[in-house]
Amino acid sequence: MYAIVEDSGTQIKVAEGDIIDIDVRDLGKDDSSITFDRVLALQDGDGAATLGTPYIDGMTVTAKVVEERLGEKIDVIKFKRRKGYKRKQGHRQKYLRVQVTGIGAAKKKTTKKSAAKKAEATDSE
Repeated sequence: MYAIVEDSGTQIKVAEGDIIDIDVRDLGKDDSSITFDRVLALQDGDGAATLGTPYIDGMTVTAKVVEERLGEKIDVIKFKRRKGYKRKQGHRQKYLRVQVTGIGAAKKKTTKKSAAKKAEATDSE
């Protein structure tokens, strides 16, 4: 089973257990897991594919953070010929390395009001 997830404007093909690099983000207090709710496509183990329009409602992919790391260095060089003008600058992008832990439907939160309505519906039948 694999899914195609949209994250920061990029589409990533993920399967359970995969380790991927994504753009760094502020995780807040709970920095151990990330939930991707923009699932574009899903293929089951038996070969059945589900496509979203544009996203699949209720489908999420969860991942845990493995490490925060820097990407490869990119050198930016500017120069003007015959003028002696040269500038060199480097850049290293920050990435989060995450491991996909699960692909499945989102858990629905039940409130006291919705639980009471369900109980009334079953009692009236």
